[in-house]
Amino acid sequence: MTDLGRLTDELEIRALLNRYARAVDTKDWDLYRSVFTDDAHIDYSSAGAAAGTRDEVAAWLEAGFAAIPWTMHYVTNVECEIAGDSATVRAMFYNPMQLPGTDVQSCCGGYYYHELVRTPDGWRSRNLREDNVWFVGRP
Repeated sequence: MTDLGRLTDELEIRALLNRYARAVDTKDWDLYRSVFTDDAHIDYSSAGAAAGTRDEVAAWLEAGFAAIPWTMHYVTNVECEIAGDSATVRAMFYNPMQLPGTDVQSCCGGYYYHELVRTPDGWRSRNLREDNVWFVGRP
């Protein structure tokens, strides 16, 4: 892969992660689904949340996030290992939020581990595992 090709892939992957964060924070579940392949597996179990298919997890998030006043995901320190039409990604996240029934900010942080594939529509995640390392202000 040329340096320009790698740089292009990394920029497209970072844009995908940005769309992921925007989708969750704006509660745009169609946009959320578009980040993943149709057969993707998503695992948020380290935070006590859902694990399952893309559509199962999206439905779970849609129901649960309806009660959350706001969230704001920051995705940083993106590391990509690209091999042809597949990539593994490790990225840090910081997520301040206001949880239902509280009037103070809570926050958590950790890592996202993605397995990505290049599709005709661009890079998509076929597997996401969240490793929630810390959580402050859990009700």
